[in-house]
Amino acid sequence: LRVLHCACQSEGLSMAEGDTLRVVDYNIFGKVQGVFFHKHTQAEGKRLGLVGWVQNTDRSTVQGQLQGPIFKERHMQEWLETKGSPKSHIDKANFNNEKVILKLDYSDFQIVK
Repeated sequence: LRVLHCACQSEGLSMAEGDTLRVVDYNIFGKVQGVFFHKHTQAEGKRLGLVGWVQNTDRSTVQGQLQGPIFKERHMQEWLETKGSPKSHIDKANFNNEKVILKLDYSDFQIVK
């Protein structure tokens, strides 16, 4: 009985941690331009309830920022690293400047030109 009680408590803590808001910058390398990567990124971010932005760079990468609950952000990071748009080929995904935030800086997920 005591072990079960401890497991429930730790589950509660992980749920609370999952609701914590976080921001992370990303840069995606590979065949990620000319394949609607930024449109799919925007759609996936919105589907998950995240906010932020995405844009093509002059280095043939896609970069942006994600903001939202940690558990949703982790799903998006995995999507950016492994899936992307149907015709993309992701070689590498860099995530940096991760930090906890108290409130969101954006109200939507935007494509920046």
